[in-house]
Amino acid sequence: MSENNKSKKFVPKPPQKPNFQLWLIVVAVMVLIGLTWINQRGAMVDITQKRFEDMYTAGDVAKVMIVKNMDRVDITLKPAALSKEKYKTELESNSTFFNPNGPHYSLQVVSWDKFATDFGAMEEQRPDEERIGYSVTTEENWSSWFGSFGFLILLFVFFWFMMRRMAGPSGPGGQIFNVGKSKAQLFDAENKVKITFDNVAGLDEAKEEVQEIVEFLKNPSKFTKLGGKIPKGALLVGPPGTGKTLLAKAVAGEAGVPFFTLSGSDFVEMFVGVGAARVRDLFKQAKEKAPCIIFIDEIDAIGRSRGKGQMPGSNDERENTLNSLLVEMDGFGTDTGVIVVAATNRPDVLDSALLRPGRFDRQISIDKPDIVGREAIFKVHLKPIKTSDDVDPKKLAAQTPGFAGAEIANVCNEAALIAARRNKAAVDMQDFQDAVDRVIGGLEKKNKIISPEEKKIVAYHEAGHAVAGWFLEHADPLVKVSIVPRGVAALGYAQYLPKEQFLYQTEQLIDEMCMTLGGRAAEEIIFGKISTGALSDLERITKMAYSIVSVYGMNEKLGNVSFYDSKSDGYKMTKPYSEATAEMIDQEVHKLIEFAYQRTLELLRDKRNELETLAKELLEKEILFQSDLEKLIGKRPFAKETTYQAYTNKKDLVAPESKDSEPEVKASESEEKESKEKESNETDSVTVSETDTKTEK
Repeated sequence: MSENNKSKKFVPKPPQKPNFQLWLIVVAVMVLIGLTWINQRGAMVDITQKRFEDMYTAGDVAKVMIVKNMDRVDITLKPAALSKEKYKTELESNSTFFNPNGPHYSLQVVSWDKFATDFGAMEEQRPDEERIGYSVTTEENWSSWFGSFGFLILLFVFFWFMMRRMAGPSGPGGQIFNVGKSKAQLFDAENKVKITFDNVAGLDEAKEEVQEIVEFLKNPSKFTKLGGKIPKGALLVGPPGTGKTLLAKAVAGEAGVPFFTLSGSDFVEMFVGVGAARVRDLFKQAKEKAPCIIFIDEIDAIGRSRGKGQMPGSNDERENTLNSLLVEMDGFGTDTGVIVVAATNRPDVLDSALLRPGRFDRQISIDKPDIVGREAIFKVHLKPIKTSDDVDPKKLAAQTPGFAGAEIANVCNEAALIAARRNKAAVDMQDFQDAVDRVIGGLEKKNKIISPEEKKIVAYHEAGHAVAGWFLEHADPLVKVSIVPRGVAALGYAQYLPKEQFLYQTEQLIDEMCMTLGGRAAEEIIFGKISTGALSDLERITKMAYSIVSVYGMNEKLGNVSFYDSKSDGYKMTKPYSEATAEMIDQEVHKLIEFAYQRTLELLRDKRNELETLAKELLEKEILFQSDLEKLIGKRPFAKETTYQAYTNKKDLVAPESKDSEPEVKASESEEKESKEKESNETDSVTVSETDTKTEK
């Protein structure tokens, strides 16, 4: 483990010295404000109107100054009055900043003009030679001062802030000139990643590949003594959510060497040449800390094939970045101590020069986990969750075909939230099954108002799917059918228990098409009309039919040809066939769909009694399980053990489908729905979806 690897001593970064510029400015401003206030206020004593009148009557007042914008009167005493004990003691004790020249007292008034009027009336009662008059002035306060100089202050603050932002290792302005510096995050002895291979489940083959890299870094002599060389790079390829980044984190936690991590988009900047400069700086830093690992997540951001979509004569910044990366990974000055690990879910768009041995020696495929892998992933995510005794990772794995690691983690989290919402002490199997339904079908819309006519159409539609799938040999066995609205536009859905297979025969695909058309056919048989509820069904069978005809070469008239281009990026302006062939494809697709539809109509007409029975029961109960179907329309005429039964019965003594137990059946139903997400390498375009949703237009 990385904790025991002490072969490399890491030099810690020196602590950053504190910057006192801000504190100095704050202190200076506060001192300035204080001195200004003291200078303005001096040692003045606040008095009342009555006290001022007594002073004036006694002849002690020498000067009266009205500060009109402050509604304040400043009073200055005569020198003779200052010698009086009562004034002298009061003023000197008030402040150490006593100014004999005044003003000595201040009077806060309600209105300066009213005071002027009252003071004029007092003056009229005095002889002319004793009258002192008053003067009027204004005093700058902080608001007026800021109004006069505020723009300059803000300008100064802005420039100071910008200088702070631009200050870097090379002083003011350093960040502008350091725009080409790498933004990679470094994990070393002081900043370790806590994730290890123990946290990675369901990726045994991929773990073996990357473990070899970690082992080489820990014990290189084991390989070099036989003449082996460490791989230059490893590319993790797989769909989103399968654990590519998690595996890279585990490598960082296990390796015990410096680990640089960044995203492909970190090389992209508005300035020309920045991406290439950052690549060079990244490898320069890595070589200084070799042996080390560089992890680039989403490398397709900079690794796309060169020459595509480029304007003639343009300077493509992304291509410059890629060229720099190619040279650094395997050029003349390549250092062997740096291993590059990258991840992407778009390997088809990467440049061929990037994928060649010597740069990325290994392409590690991380596919969606199989049933054994899902069980291992469930065990990892169930550890922090307080579960009841009935929670079985094996059954959960069987219920979730096609689920990636991220989706399994989401199911576990949703189950915990559902159990907490229900105030349970532990998360039970029912919560997990509801969580699977929630993830697949969407949020249950309990308050959605549906008219009785629409509800009846939905019930017969779903019953058509159920009956068609029940009596078709190659269709996935139905586990649950519901007319409870879910998600955005789904008024009902059916769940099936799919087989985990990668190859499909023509008969299997035709049966799948017939089952999918069961809803539309049931509407026509029962109501003599069709509705928009079959939108998602038609979308599926159209894609499937075109795949059968033009991709998999399963059409007699067209022959063994495929117009599928696995290297295409989807932006082709021309088709690899003539207009006549295109017309032929359309005709054959139409014939295939019509054949499947007529076959479905014949089946449902023969099984109309079962269709009626199932629809009426569905209208009453809204949700039916496989056990209910067996009671209503009998057992399925094809005695084949399902994937769920085969796997769970390996160690479980429970009856194959636990038909008496509704929750158990629900479990199996959920799983089939998930298979909708399943994709096969050979049948990408013909993804056989297990979930049928009725979509409203």
